Amino acid sequence: MLQVKAGEVQMLGLLYERHKKALFGFYYKMTRSTQLSEDLVQTVFIKILKSKHTFVGDGKFITWMFHIARNALHDHYRKNKHAHMHVVEDQVNELVSDENLAAQHEADENIERLFTAIDLLATEKKELLIMSRFEQLKYKEIGEILGCSEGAVKMKIRRTLIELRDSYQKLQTGDEHVA
Repeated sequence: MLQVKAGEVQMLGLLYERHKKALFGFYYKMTRSTQLSEDLVQTVFIKILKSKHTFVGDGKFITWMFHIARNALHDHYRKNKHAHMHVVEDQVNELVSDENLAAQHEADENIERLFTAIDLLATEKKELLIMSRFEQLKYKEIGEILGCSEGAVKMKIRRTLIELRDSYQKLQTGDEHVA
């Protein structure tokens, strides 16, 4: 990134190749939309190019990149607030009420139930869970992205996991009033 900042813009392609899968995975887990995830990955790299002058290099590039990625996602939610809510509601209703779900293997049901419970989490909690468990960022890195201490991240993740467990159990017992 320091080379990009110094004017070697072609090096952004290398960064893109290295990090596009991680960003896409983060966005897909947050939005459950392939097209939106691809669009947001492109948006992040455009923002990285536009704000290259703000990268100081004293921290990890991935931390700076995920900070930009979170902001891009929040911007998208602000601009498309109602559309996002309908997509999530439709996905939850589809997963919970699908008659074919009973015919699927028990492991598939559990995975679907887990992702439904994840979708029901508030955006910040969902981000925490995805960054820590799926993207495997360290608590310190997440703290840098969120602007809080490592201890605060640990506590937030612990509370998020408790909420996720409760939502999952309610979905498992068929309680429709999860959130």
